[in-house]
Order: sequence, then C-alpha cells, then structure tokens
Amino acid sequence: MALGDLMPSRLSGSSASVSNHLDGLSGEEDRTGDAASQRTEPEVAAPAGANLGVRVSRAADTGMAYLPHTVVLSDFRHEGFEDCAAVGPSDNGLVSKWRPKDRMKTGCVALVLCLNIGVDPPDVIKISPCARMECWMDPYSMAAPKALETIGKALQVQYERWQPRARYKLQLDPTVEEVKKLCNTCRKYARSERVLFHYNGHGVPKPTSNGEIWVFNKSYTQYIPLPISELDSWLKSPSIYVFDCSAAGMIISAFLERQDSNSSGASVSSSKDCILLAACEAHETLPQSAEFPADVFTSCLTTPIKMALRWFCSRSLLHGSLTHSLIDQIPGRQNDRKTLLGELNWIFIAVTDTIAWNVLPHDLFQSLFRQDLLVASLFRNFLLAERIMRAANCSPVSYPLLPPTHQHHMWDAWDMAAEICLSQLQQLIADPNAEFQPSPFFTEQLTAFEVWLDHGSEHKKPPEQLPIVLQVLLSQSHRFRALVLLGRFLDMGAWAVDLALSVGIFPYVLKLLQTTAMELRQILVFIWTKILALDKSCQVDLVKDGGHAYFIRFLDSMDAYPEQRAMAAFVLAVVVDGHRRGQEACIQANLIHVCMKHLQLANPCDGQTEPLLLQWLCLCLGKLWEDFPEAQIIGKQADGPATIAPLLSEPQPEVRAAAAFALGTLIDVGSVSFGDGHGGDEDFDDDEKIKSELNIVRNLIQVAGDGSPLVRAEVAVALARFAFGHNKHLKSIAAEYWKPQSNSLLSSLPSLANVNNFSGSGPSQLMQVGSTISSRIGPVLRSSSDSTAAGRDGRISTSSPIASTGMMHGSPQSDDSSHHSDSGILIKETSTNGIINCSRSRTLDSSLYSQFFWAMCNIAKDPSPRVANLGRRTLSIIGIELVVARTARFGGGGIHQGDSSAPSQYSNLSGLARSSSWFDFNTGHLSMTFRTPPVSPPKQNYLTGLRRVCSLEFRPQQLNSPDTGLADPLIGAVGSSENSERSLLPQSTVYNWSCVHFSRPLLAGTDDSEETVARREERERMALDGIAKCQHSSNCKLGNQIASWDTKYGTGTKAALLLPFSPFVVAADENEQIRVWNYEEATLLNCFDNRESSDRGISKLCLVNELDDSLLLVASSDGNVCFWKNYTMKGKQKLVTAFSAMQGHRAAVRGTNVVMDWQQQSGYLYASGEISSILLWDIDKEQLVSSIPSSFDSSISALSASQVHWGHLAAGFVDGSVRIFDIRVPEMPVCTARPHTQRVERVVGIGFQPGLDPTKIVSASQAGDIQFLDIRNQTEPYLTIDAHRGSLTALAIHRHAPIIASGSAKQIAKVFSLRGEQLSIIRYYPTFMAQRIGSVSCLTFHPYKVLLAAGAADACVSIYADDSYQAR
Repeated sequence: MALGDLMPSRLSGSSASVSNHLDGLSGEEDRTGDAASQRTEPEVAAPAGANLGVRVSRAADTGMAYLPHTVVLSDFRHEGFEDCAAVGPSDNGLVSKWRPKDRMKTGCVALVLCLNIGVDPPDVIKISPCARMECWMDPYSMAAPKALETIGKALQVQYERWQPRARYKLQLDPTVEEVKKLCNTCRKYARSERVLFHYNGHGVPKPTSNGEIWVFNKSYTQYIPLPISELDSWLKSPSIYVFDCSAAGMIISAFLERQDSNSSGASVSSSKDCILLAACEAHETLPQSAEFPADVFTSCLTTPIKMALRWFCSRSLLHGSLTHSLIDQIPGRQNDRKTLLGELNWIFIAVTDTIAWNVLPHDLFQSLFRQDLLVASLFRNFLLAERIMRAANCSPVSYPLLPPTHQHHMWDAWDMAAEICLSQLQQLIADPNAEFQPSPFFTEQLTAFEVWLDHGSEHKKPPEQLPIVLQVLLSQSHRFRALVLLGRFLDMGAWAVDLALSVGIFPYVLKLLQTTAMELRQILVFIWTKILALDKSCQVDLVKDGGHAYFIRFLDSMDAYPEQRAMAAFVLAVVVDGHRRGQEACIQANLIHVCMKHLQLANPCDGQTEPLLLQWLCLCLGKLWEDFPEAQIIGKQADGPATIAPLLSEPQPEVRAAAAFALGTLIDVGSVSFGDGHGGDEDFDDDEKIKSELNIVRNLIQVAGDGSPLVRAEVAVALARFAFGHNKHLKSIAAEYWKPQSNSLLSSLPSLANVNNFSGSGPSQLMQVGSTISSRIGPVLRSSSDSTAAGRDGRISTSSPIASTGMMHGSPQSDDSSHHSDSGILIKETSTNGIINCSRSRTLDSSLYSQFFWAMCNIAKDPSPRVANLGRRTLSIIGIELVVARTARFGGGGIHQGDSSAPSQYSNLSGLARSSSWFDFNTGHLSMTFRTPPVSPPKQNYLTGLRRVCSLEFRPQQLNSPDTGLADPLIGAVGSSENSERSLLPQSTVYNWSCVHFSRPLLAGTDDSEETVARREERERMALDGIAKCQHSSNCKLGNQIASWDTKYGTGTKAALLLPFSPFVVAADENEQIRVWNYEEATLLNCFDNRESSDRGISKLCLVNELDDSLLLVASSDGNVCFWKNYTMKGKQKLVTAFSAMQGHRAAVRGTNVVMDWQQQSGYLYASGEISSILLWDIDKEQLVSSIPSSFDSSISALSASQVHWGHLAAGFVDGSVRIFDIRVPEMPVCTARPHTQRVERVVGIGFQPGLDPTKIVSASQAGDIQFLDIRNQTEPYLTIDAHRGSLTALAIHRHAPIIASGSAKQIAKVFSLRGEQLSIIRYYPTFMAQRIGSVSCLTFHPYKVLLAAGAADACVSIYADDSYQAR
C-alpha cells in the first residue's frame, strides 16, 4: 500500500495544493503531478499573446465568461483571525489523560499455599473422580511434604514468567505469625511498589462471612482465622490479592464493607490502591470436574495458553486428533512470534486486550492494563478465567468490578485462530524443520479496521481493532500496513489521537524511531505530526530517547517530498517550543544549519517550492531561537537574517508571517544595548548584535504594510521586541518630537509636516522622514561624561543636557560639547547605577529609529483591530499612547472657533494628556504642532491624538504640578522588575495558529460539499437566466420606484450595492456605517461600523465570490479595504481581512478619494488616487504584486475593472482624460483619449459597456457630458450625451443590460440606452416637510436584473424598476 493512497488531499495551510504521492512509501519514483495548479490565468507579467477574439468567441460559446469561478479569501487563515488567538499543541487537558498517572511495578510477590495435602477440609465434599492437579502436577504422586514444596516452586516459576525481576517469598501451610512476618518482609522490600499476595486455600475451610481466611496453628491441629483487615494492615498499599479458594467472593464482600465503613469515618483507608481477584462468588464452590485442574483459577492466571488450549481442544473440530499430551508439546517460545507457541500467545494478548479496551471504561482500562505489567497480565488472564470457569457454573469476581466478558465475540476469533494454528501441530511435532505458517488473524483484523476507516466517524462506535493494531506495530510483517491505517485513523481528529494514545501506542511509535527502515519514515513522521499537534508534552519523551535526531535526518533528506519534510519541521518546532533541553539537543544535532541549508536551496522564483516547508522551516528556527541567546548567536553567525529576509516577499501570507516571526525572535529582549547592564568586554559582540538587529528591523519595516493582517501582526510583535530592547533610545527620540521647536524647524521638516496621512507613509517616504529628523535631532542628544547625567532609577536627571531648561521650554541651545553628524547620533553613555551604564560610544541610525516610529504609528491605526491593538501596545513600550476620539463634524453640532466652551470640550474629545508640550496627529493629515496648552481649538475633524505615557524625568516641581498632567507611566517605571515589563510585550500567534493546520484532517478530500455545489449550480442558473433577460431589455423605463429607505445617515449615502441573489441592498455613509436592508420586506437586516477610526467615508462597495459564500468588500476613501462575511446576519458579521491599499504611498489630499475596483476573474483589487500609478493587489496572496504607471500629469478620479475580460481596466483622470490598461502589458496604456473637450473637468464615472466587446467604454465627466468611446478609434467619441449641465455626480453602467444611468447634484437621475436614447428621468420631489432632497450621491445597477439603486445626500436610498417588475 502506498502512502499516496493515504494522503490524496491538501496538506498545506497555504493555498498551494499538496500531492503526497503515497507511492513514495512503496519505493516508486513517480512524481507526476507534484505541483498543484494554482490560478489558470496568466501572471501579471505574462506576455500579451492571447488572441482577444479567440477568447471572446470561446467565452460566448460557453456562456460562462460572465460567471468567474475564482474564489478568494477562503483559506483557514481567514477563519476568525480577529476573534481570538489559536491554541497550539496542548500539554494538558483531554489528550494528556492517556498517560498513566504513576507507572507502577510489582516489586515483591508473596505466595501462600494452604494445601494440607492428604487432609480434606471439613466443609468440602469431593466427588470422584475429582480435580487433583495443582500447578499441573498431581500432589498425590509423591510424599506430601515434597509435593507441597514442589508445587510451591512450580507456582513461583509460573509467576516469574510474568514478572521475572520481582522478589518471591514462599510460605507453605503457614501460621498467622508466619503470614504476618511474610507480609511485613514483602512490604519492606517493595517499599512504595506493589506487593502481590497469592493465597491458595484448597486445604482449608471456606472464608467466613466476616472476611476471614484460614491458616494453621503450629501443630496443624487447628484452622486459625486471619481477618482480611489484618492482612491489609500488614501489606498496606499498593497491593494486589489473588484468592484461589471456594467462596472467595466472601473476601471481596468483606473488603468492600470495610472500605465503605472507613470512607464514611474520619480515617482514610489504606486500601484505596488495592486490587482483588477471587476465584468465585461468595456462594460458589470451585469446579471439581476432572477435566479441570484443582487450581483452575491459578492455572488461568499464570499459564493461560496451556489452560485455554486444554479447555478448547475438547470443544474444537480437531478434538479427534488433539490430546492433552500434544498440547504440552507445542513447539516454540512464548516470546518468539515466529513459532507456534509465540503466535498463539501473541494472538491471545491481542484478543484479551481488545476485549478489555472495548468493554471497560477507559480510566479503568488505563489503571488495570497499562499501569503495571504484572497486573495487566493477570487481568488479561482473568478474562480467560471468567470464560472457562463460567462454563463450569463458577463466576470469578474482581475488585474493581469488571463487566461480563465471557461471551464477547472476540473469543470466537480466538477459537478460530487457535484452531488454524493447532491444525499444524502434528506436522510441526513430526518434522522439527517444518516451517510454521502464521495465522491470518492479524491480517483479517487489519482488514476489519480498514473497513471501519472507510465508514466510521467520531459519532459512531470506535473501532474495536485498535488494540490489535497496537500489537502488530512492532511486527515486521504487519507494521507497515498497521502504521498506514493508524495514520488514517489519527487524521480523523483529536478524539482519534486520544483513543490511540489511551490504548497505548505511544511507547510503540517511540521505539519505532530507533529503526532504520526507509519505508517507515514517511508514515512515522505523519503519525508523530498528528500526536504532537495535540499533545506537546511528548517533546520530553522525544528528546529523552533521542528521537529528535530521527526527524532532523528526515528533514535533511532530499528524497522526501517537501510537504512531508514540513511535517518533520513541525515536529522539531514542537520539540523546541519552550523546552530548553530540546533546544540544546537540536542545536547539538545541527538543526539550525539543516534549516538554513534548505531555506537557501529554496528558490523564491521557483513555483515548485512547497510553501508549507518554508513556513515550518521559519517557525522551527524561530522556536529554536526564542528566548535562547546562544541559539540566536549561532543563527546570526549562520547569516540567518539574510537567509530569511527574502521570504518576506513570498506569495503565501503564511510564509511571510513565519519569516517575520523568525526574524523577530533574533531580536534579543533580555540583554539589550544602550545601557542595559553589560560590561565593556562585550563591546564588539554587542555592536555586531545591534547592527544585526537594525538590519532585521529595516527588513521588517519594509513589510509593515503587507496585505495580510497575519503578516502585519507578526511584524508588530517583532517590532515590539525591538522597542522593548531599545526603548531608552526610542523614548529619547519620541521625547524630542514633543519638545517645543521654533517655526523654522517645523518649516524645515516638509517630509513630516506635509505627510497627508501617516497611515500611508511607506518605506520610501520614511527614508526621507528619517534623514530629515536625524539632522535635526542629532544635536539634541549630546554626549556627556558627567556621572550626574544618569539619575535615580536610571532615568535622565534634570542636570542632563537632554533635560536642560532651555531644551524643555522651546529654546534649543547650542552646546559646544555636543558630538553629532547628519548620519546619526553619537551617544556616550556613563553611569553610576541604574540603566545607562555602558562607557562606550555608538553611532545610532536615527533615520531607522524614525522609520520605526512612523511604521508603528501606521500599525497603531491599522484597519485590522487586532493589528492596531498590537501597534498601540508597542507604542506604549516607548511611552506613547494613541488616543482616538470621534468629534462632531461641521454642521452637526461641532465646536466652532470662538466658542467659550471650546478648550474643555476639546480636551475631552481629543484625549490628549495635558503636558508641557503637545503633539497632535490627525487622520486627514499629520499636523506636527509643538506648543504649550492650547488657547484655540484645532481643526474639526476626526481627531486622533498621541500622548506620552512615559517621559524623561522632569524637574520635581514640574512632575508635581497639576499643569503638567502627565499620564501614569505604562512602561516608565524603569526600576521595576524586567519580568513585569516583559509581560507587557505582545506575543506572537503565528506558531499556535499554524499548528492548528496539523490538528485538522490532512487526508480527507477537500472537494466542496454537495450542498455547496448545488448552491453554486443554482446561482449559476439564476445568473444565466438573468443575463439572458437583461440582454433583451434595451427599452426598460426605470420609473417605477419599488422601494425607498431612509438610512438615517446624517452625512448622506456614499455607496450602495444590490446583492445578486437576494432582495437586499447594502448602503454606507461617510462615517463608514454599513446597513443592509431587505427592500421587498422593508426590513433592516444588519447595521455595523466598518471602522471606528475614519471620517473619510466609503468610496466603493463590491461583492466578492458572489457565486459562493460571498464577502462584502468595503473600500474606504482613505485607501483602507475591509472584507466582511455574514454581513447580512444581524450582529454576526465577521471581518475576514483588512489592509491599506495605499500603504507605502502618499494618500489623497482631503476631499479627493482613493478609487478602487474589484475584478473577480483575476482576483485583483485595483487602487489609485493621488499617485502616478495603479496598484494591483492580489487578494488571494494578500500582496501588492504590481504597479502600473498611469500618469505623471494628473491623478485618477474614476476606475473600473472589466467583469468579463481578465486584466482589463479603464481609468478616468482629473484632467478629463481616459486611459485603458491591460495588466499583461503594464508598461503602457492600451488606449489614451481625451473625450471630454468642451469643459475640461474631472471624470466622475467610467466603465466598460455591457457585453463581451472589450473595446467600448463609457465615460462621464463632472461637466455633465457622457462620452461613448471605441478604443479602436482613439480620435473622438462615437456618441455624446449631454446628460446634465455641470452637475453630474454619479454614473452607473449595467453589467449586462444595454443601459446606463447618471445622476446629478440637481436631484435628477436619468437612464439612457447605449444608443443615446433617454429611457426615463427620475426626479426627486420635495418632501412633505417642504425640504429639498439632496443631490444624487451614488448609483448602482443590479448585476442580473434591471434594477437601479440611487443614494442621495439626504440619506435616502431608492430602488427603481420597470413597470413589469414583480417581487419574488
């Protein structure tokens, strides 16, 4: 069986498909289909070689060009990222219960035989012939004393078969004193181990109802009672008792009564860990039939195979040829599975284990069958005793009580297997050289297990063959098949792993790591992956047994498939996760260099590279480096940062996030520079470390604007580590930003003062910011050899030049002692105590620190709430708190200049802490204002403030003054313990999140469910029917208002969207509030805020994956994009992902929106604004993949992507020009035209005409003219409509019907045909309150129906249809 049959599905958490090629396990080299096909469309840079006409005709033939099947944002990473952090492998809870709480060993065995051979007890009447055999010998065949001694030695030998290392003590026909001495001696030897007490009472009366057994007096003239309570007090616990006598159940009854009385009293019974096995119930007598030995119970417990076969031979079909003498001649050894006796013993263990596991509660099974080897053997054999003795009307009993097992159907399997084996007995005895043919028992049981795997599930009865699978794991003939089937079972979920571990597979799969069998490697790695995905505690066992080396060798083997090596990397990551011994062992085994080698071998341009392997190589390295300085040094020496950094641009977000995590763990937070308490001997090492960390941060800042919140979260966590380690210097730089500066300094910071939206500041702009700041801040931090510069608790005192009066109060002074350069800041650190105690000079890359500062401000305002929270926590580490408050807008009751209450209201709204200096951030633009407490209110807008929560120490009178009003320091108490500070560091989640992948089923098919397929087919049918109707609706007069909805938006409706398959309309306003309305039932379905920190409004609403589980794309005017699911369900909306589409580019000036459009075929989001290019975001990769140059002369004001032709988009510009682009040739536009020539005003709307013709577009300018262009004739439009005079505000083009609509600021909307005919005009009439309704703000058509939704500035949304419209 090949592993490929086992793993036919995806194993990758990234969107790449994984082919497991289970044929590899069989040694086959066929690797066809290794790479899974991703998107069938060409990549962005693909040559434009496709013939457009051929594509059009083919699409027309299929009729499916209108219905793209591309699905995005449906991966595991999009399931609840914002809700909570994923939980990684557990080291406690459900899956840790499989471990026996305390491994137990029976250290001493007391054998007490009261036979009194030749004298029958008075209460027993024997039949004739009667059972006489004791330990398989006739006591009457020799003298009584010798027989007694021989039987005693034979019993010891029988027990030694099960526990050879125990101490054995024998007492034959003893007195009470001898029994007491025996018990005390055994407990002394055993100490805390278990003692077994075996009592054979065949020569004494039955136990009494009080629970007394009988022994002798010294002269053997009397029977002396021995209470079980005294016996228990001598042996103590843990102990196990075997009572082989008639009415033995009396003892258990008395024992239980004593236990109940003790538990009800104050004393705690010592018999809690006691086990009792009794030959029969209280009212029964032992079998006396001659077919049984007299000690049939003991024989079952100590010689089960012999007893079972002797009993079975008379009931078998072979009874004619089988005799007891033949049974005694069975060749082989019980521990040699290749012999007949060994095979029978192996099958017997498997059968009894299976019965017990299926019948007993799992806790009881664990304690009886997995805790103590001797106890487990005795209880397996006890099941046989119950079967045999119940046939003789005798019922063995036990404590703990076991349910009946004598009729379990597995006994039939045992009978059949025994019969098949015994059929060869005569031949094997006759010819010692004859080869034994193994029983088909295990093969058949594995087949039964395989059948269960095909049809079973968590909700059905567990597979009863699981203990048999365990039994064959170490058999060379069966283990491969058993491992493959076990792997399939473990893949079914946590419950399956728990069952397998509770049955006892762990020591078996641990021992298998010592094998060198190549064919077992892949399936063993898979099994360990499933185990460790649910129980992290196994890391200790792996390291203890050296098992980690097995996985390192597998990871380093090039003949294994990448996704299989990814599993090995996962196992190693769990081994080193928070486990110092594991980290040390893996470093000694050279794991770092193995991972580095394979990362270097991975070609980023090679599409065949398995992303799951790259992801886990990074995570493995990160876990190895985490909080382990020695490993971090080795990683840096091995050029780890340079090796991992290129992975930050990988197409899979999981790989990028893992790379960011790995780089972050190389930033040391425990022994940081800039004065954290290290001596001068480490100057060189520290300098190298600082240089390495700065390079890491430089790389991380480049991806701080990544499209995936998973990646940005890891970048934020990594930068938080940097902020923690370098917080003293970062606080200094932040403090300089707050200090009052002259206007000349402000005016000399254009790159800061003119940044319009710091959420859009990218690396290129940050470089300018940093270089400017460094030249200005350089003189401020000056070197000083004055030891008083370091104040109490390591803070900078008031005598320091940094805290000089002139600097604190806005008069920068020049100091001849300052050393600085434009390239950086030179700090000379001295100290007497506290933090700043490094007596060395360092050149600091102040521009990088400035870049860090701005990057964290961006992250703190991230559209993803979780990422934004991480950013705010990081800013708090360097003493900055981001305070967000929503202020009223003009005309809505806002604060106006001159209002007497303005100062107090302003302080409430802004949330800025009053301080000796102010630093004010605004969302619309960044105003860097250094000033004393304000005397006039700032501009009214959505206000976001930054306040210092930790500062350099001011003069005492300042700190105590109520005017300073500094917030309580969050991290400012430098003298506080480092652990409490480190607890404030945000924690990475990508490792735990990634681990979840391996705890999910990896082998099950990923095909869509029947319900999903049926829903998609139904929607395709509805869409195609709608398209056909729309294409014949050229004369629709949309004058019938079928619904009208007052959205209650105070700022009017900014965008609207009609859903394709439900009578729902989605509307959004300038405050980014989303409302969903059922226009047929006139009911509000849901209402929620897109983001809480924006006042720019919504520019676009789009539907993503409309044929499947659709997502709502909400594009904000400031460039932020959010994707929502469950948006029509009240209160159940979930944010799938969010990012800033303009990250790294200067955002639009106030009043000019970022324009975006979505194209389902390509999976691309196009964005542009006040930039000279169009940005292409691949939403599947969540990555900016290309930038198309648009125009250096004018910015884009309207953007539309073709919903029929892959990669085609049209752009309208502020100067009235129009350009058509094809992303396959991004160097130049396909067409450039200037259709709006009468009055050159901005293009308000643009789009492709309905149908499959990619050459015709419609463009409308603010001047009111609508132009129809054919790009094959670029000179002039072929049709012009003067729709509105100087007031056109909106344009809508139906996707399939040959109609367009336009709206104006004069409360009019018009509908035209593609021939220029005006089909209808929609006027807005005064309301009953005689108020004019606002101008048309947005228009949108239903994609598959002739419906028009119009939004107005007065918050009204109306829906229009023709007169023939009928609701569903």
